[in-house]
Amino acid sequence: MSRPAKRSLTLRGHRTSVSLEDEFWQAFRDLAAENHRPINDLAAEIDAARELESGLASAIRLYVLKELQARVARAAHAGDTQD
Repeated sequence: MSRPAKRSLTLRGHRTSVSLEDEFWQAFRDLAAENHRPINDLAAEIDAARELESGLASAIRLYVLKELQARVARAAHAGDTQD
């Protein structure tokens, strides 16, 4: 796994940055693209929904994790119904 690197985002017209590993950043970009969403819009949605004690980078990592876990669960469920 790579070391975190600064990534620039614009949230509701304000520039900010998050430190994310390449793997999380690429997965986040892929999820945004798959949902036909600009990455800044998705980041702003995550930012608005996060707990104040949680940093944006952590919230993005958790979003990526939950989305990928949901995919695994759907795939497992689909496999169960095909048996």
